[in-house]
Amino acid sequence: MTRDELKSILMEEIGNIAPDVDPAAVREDVELQEVLDIDSISFLNLMIALKARLGVDVPEIDYPKLRTLRAAIDYLGVRL
Repeated sequence: MTRDELKSILMEEIGNIAPDVDPAAVREDVELQEVLDIDSISFLNLMIALKARLGVDVPEIDYPKLRTLRAAIDYLGVRL
C-alpha cells in the first residue's frame, strides 16, 4: 500500500471520528489529538477502526508512535 493510500484511509477514518474537522487543516507534523480536538476514547476508536480497516493491531504502548499523521503513516506502512 502506498503512502498516499494510507493517508487517504487515515483521513477517512479521522473524518468518521471528527466529522467537523477540515481535512486540509490536518498537517502531517501536528499532533492528531490537538488538531482534531479529540479525547483518548476517540483516539482509541480511531485505532480500532484502523485495525478493522487495515488489519494492523496497534498495542496501547505504541499509541505515542502515532501522534502525528506522518508518524501514523510511517508506523502503519511498516506493519502492512
